[in-house]
Amino acid sequence: MKKILMRTAVFALIFGALSSCSVQKQAANNVDLPNKKEVLETAERANQYFMNKWPDTGKEIVGKKVWPSNLWTRAVYYEGLIALYKVDPKKEYYDYAMSWSEKHNWNMMRDTYTRNADNQACGQTYLDLYEIDGKKNPERIKLVKASIDSMMATNKVDDWWWIDALQMGMPIFTKLGRMTGEKKYFDKNYEMYAFTKYKHGGNGLYNPKDKLWWRDKSFVPPYKEPNGEDCYWSRGNGWVVAALARTLEDTPKSDPHYQEYLQDYKDLLSALLPIQREDGFWNASLHDPTNFGGKEMTGTALFVYGMAYGINNGLIDKKTYLPVAIKAWNAIAKDSVQPNGFLGWVQGTGKEPKDGQPLSVSKEPDFEDYGLGCLLLAASEVYKLK
Repeated sequence: MKKILMRTAVFALIFGALSSCSVQKQAANNVDLPNKKEVLETAERANQYFMNKWPDTGKEIVGKKVWPSNLWTRAVYYEGLIALYKVDPKKEYYDYAMSWSEKHNWNMMRDTYTRNADNQACGQTYLDLYEIDGKKNPERIKLVKASIDSMMATNKVDDWWWIDALQMGMPIFTKLGRMTGEKKYFDKNYEMYAFTKYKHGGNGLYNPKDKLWWRDKSFVPPYKEPNGEDCYWSRGNGWVVAALARTLEDTPKSDPHYQEYLQDYKDLLSALLPIQREDGFWNASLHDPTNFGGKEMTGTALFVYGMAYGINNGLIDKKTYLPVAIKAWNAIAKDSVQPNGFLGWVQGTGKEPKDGQPLSVSKEPDFEDYGLGCLLLAASEVYKLK
């Protein structure tokens, strides 16, 4: 009897220890996950600040020039707003996006038949609103489709000569491909992507050795950063991460180029792991921390978006990327999003690390909309983390 009791006691101790380990392990896996309500509150605060400042969705943007409000910077904001709406479907988000789209008659910036991806970026939101309302309003996508079809009618594939264009343009092709079921959109998308990757700038804007992208032909070698490294601009590479995530979302796995997109996406994310800053951000110059080193929100938010998307969809290793993404998100929520919703540490428009510098927590960039779009994209995926 004593032996049985002793054995039972030992078993209970072992079981208790194992259970405790299991609970601790589970807690360790979950403890760092941001609180969902806090993620939404952060996104809502930043978004409300912007909506209060821009009550008229059609108001022109006046800077060095006068821009219609469906230019690329505002288009990126609305991408983020739609992403936020999909996890937190508030009527005011939908109404704000609808108002903007209607004020521009569901058209590209300035010219329906533009080939410029920046001018077409607004079409991503038009396509989303078409789907959100059950594909009942064909006028919402008529001009987007006309614009892309006019590109399809030619053999020209070299339009995306700067890497930002991938994020502005690729998701339109893949969304149209998925919505229409027509393979030609996926095919053209790849042809244009491949020209950017392998041909622009001589041998392409992608460096397979470093797994990062040069912004355009101005930055391919022999161009160097002050420390002698290649110039990899944080937000530029962030645009590529977002472009690939959004492309993977709509491209069927049976597509002959799906695996290449997936590999490029994974490789780029892997290149970011060793160069994250101690505080959670990434520098504006990914391989030269001495070239305007410091906190930078937009590139960081796009990397968070790409990593969280990959975790949520089982594309990348959760154990490897979750701590990195959460560290970056926490840094943004704590250091960038101010109590009134203003976003600090946002690099202004440009094409390289020095543009818009120096940054600070209170400096207002030349355009404040795309930074918020990057934040909302990140928040929408961080919110879904389990």
